[in-house]
Amino acid sequence: MYLRGIVGERFCVRNSGAIAVVEGVGDHGCEYMTGGRVVVLGGTGRNFGAGMSGGIAYVHDPDNTFLLRVNPEMVDLDPLDEADLEWLQDRISRHERETGSTVAGSILEDWASASNAFVKVMPKDFKRVLDAERRALAEGSDPIEAVMAAARG
Repeated sequence: MYLRGIVGERFCVRNSGAIAVVEGVGDHGCEYMTGGRVVVLGGTGRNFGAGMSGGIAYVHDPDNTFLLRVNPEMVDLDPLDEADLEWLQDRISRHERETGSTVAGSILEDWASASNAFVKVMPKDFKRVLDAERRALAEGSDPIEAVMAAARG
């Protein structure tokens, strides 16, 4: 879903698999999200990511104020790796094509600098499960068993 403009409160609450790109969200964005990916190219309201147990959100935070609006109880704010940056640039490019977004255009125009201002919102439990799966695959052990063990805590 590519939406030009700012969406209201509780955007992508309980998202379980959709991909969405928007230019700003109100309060409680990605609340109780369990899957999918969300890209926010602008500001967020308060309590972002409360109860988020799965999926990933990428928030453009050029003024370094997102930390004041995220609910850190269940999520970490992580740097982006190369795979994240490639996926993100592709989605922002598609957002610009689909919507004519000038916000996306500005970010893409200065991608080298603007990409450094993105924050990856990653649920702690989801990260633990993905890490267990990655380790199991690297060690040649059963990834399903590793994921189940990690999910039990």
